[in-house]
Amino acid sequence: MNNRTKIQKFGGFLTGMVLPNIGAFIAWGLITALFIPTGWMPNAYLAKIVGPMITYLLPLLIAYTGGKAVGGIRGGVMGTIATMGVIVGSSIPMFMGAMIMGPIGGYIIKKFDKLIEGKVPAGFEMIVDNFSMGIIGMVLAIIAYSGIGPAIISLNGVVKAGIEVIVNAHMLPFLSIINEPAKVLFLNNAIDQGIYAPLGVQSALTAGKSIFFMVASSPGPGLGLLLAFAIFGKGVSKKSAPTAIIIHFFGGIHELYFPYVLMKPIMIIPMILGGMSGIFTFQTFGAGLVAFPSPGSIFSFLAMTPRGGFFATIAGVTVGTIVSFLVSSFLLKLDKSVESGEEFQDSKDFMKELKNSGKEVQGKVEPTKKPTSTNVRLIIFACDAGMGSSAMGASVFRKKLDAAGIANIKVVNKAVESIPQDADIVICHESLLDRAKNTAPNVEFVTISSFVGAPEYDELIQRLI
Repeated sequence: MNNRTKIQKFGGFLTGMVLPNIGAFIAWGLITALFIPTGWMPNAYLAKIVGPMITYLLPLLIAYTGGKAVGGIRGGVMGTIATMGVIVGSSIPMFMGAMIMGPIGGYIIKKFDKLIEGKVPAGFEMIVDNFSMGIIGMVLAIIAYSGIGPAIISLNGVVKAGIEVIVNAHMLPFLSIINEPAKVLFLNNAIDQGIYAPLGVQSALTAGKSIFFMVASSPGPGLGLLLAFAIFGKGVSKKSAPTAIIIHFFGGIHELYFPYVLMKPIMIIPMILGGMSGIFTFQTFGAGLVAFPSPGSIFSFLAMTPRGGFFATIAGVTVGTIVSFLVSSFLLKLDKSVESGEEFQDSKDFMKELKNSGKEVQGKVEPTKKPTSTNVRLIIFACDAGMGSSAMGASVFRKKLDAAGIANIKVVNKAVESIPQDADIVICHESLLDRAKNTAPNVEFVTISSFVGAPEYDELIQRLI
């Protein structure tokens, strides 16, 4: 497993703890936006919900999700018990503590259950299960309260001081130099949910809003890039860009613009410059959102904008779009190559250069088990988080199945770490193939370079007819 795949896997795990609970974050954000003293409808009575939600509800949900991912339901409960220790022993929202103690609790109870498997006398299973969780949970909560919590608070202080230095030095826009390349390498969820969302929540708790919710999730730079391809692009890229614009900007699925950068790596320059200019504009006008905008749609951005902040939000998105569009257009006009189709490098070196064969994209099939058209019953679309681009791809493919009159085939979307072992075919982006094969090594994989309009869909339909 290469380093990029390892980072993606770790980021995917962090995302798996936060993303399923985004609805709770949005609920907290809306309550905050509406009822705090500076909100749209100030209400001291209802504003009392804000503190307990961010102190207890959100960290405990993250802990349960992380613990369950490692050790099932018992792991989720154990992770929640352990996290309660760091919550009580802290004066700040313990998102970092939840991301640590949740999986640790799940891992410990999982190992304990495996250790005693087959050794418990008949009739004593329930008492052993209950008291083992109670005793181990008590010990973990005490350790978390007295040792791990204070350590996390100290670490948080160091991180906070570093962030304050960056903000005070007006260097926040330079984060785009890291954010944009990482995003197109499919580390976007790791950055957003694993880093900026927790930082933003802590900042919003005191200021009522945070710019950290905006630094990597703004739809502006991606919109500018896609607009440039729609006007000045060639071949497949020009034809597919208008559809990608709608899904990216209004649907919030940023993965749609990644292939455009990957096939022309120089296009990372307008993405970085668009991101930097957008963040600079956000910072100049004091922009901030009350909660994490998920998905990164313009609708989500506006919904999470506090009262009096719409000009700053719209200005930052607009400036990022314009700068990205202008630079992208300039680079596309300089490009004199003729495109009859786009072809991406494989997952190990696709950032080096676009293949020059001029042939249409062909998906790479990695068959371990080769199902026939008569025994295919379950097709999985897999992406990093299992909620964005894979959901869109699954929806597109279901429509193709219906149009072809093919029934009795179930098509679902999953995170790459949650691919079921009984899947017949798994469709994923080529950069995620290594992670997907580690999860389900005995299924057939079809890799694609874009979840929208992939030619592999029609090829697969022909196999299934």
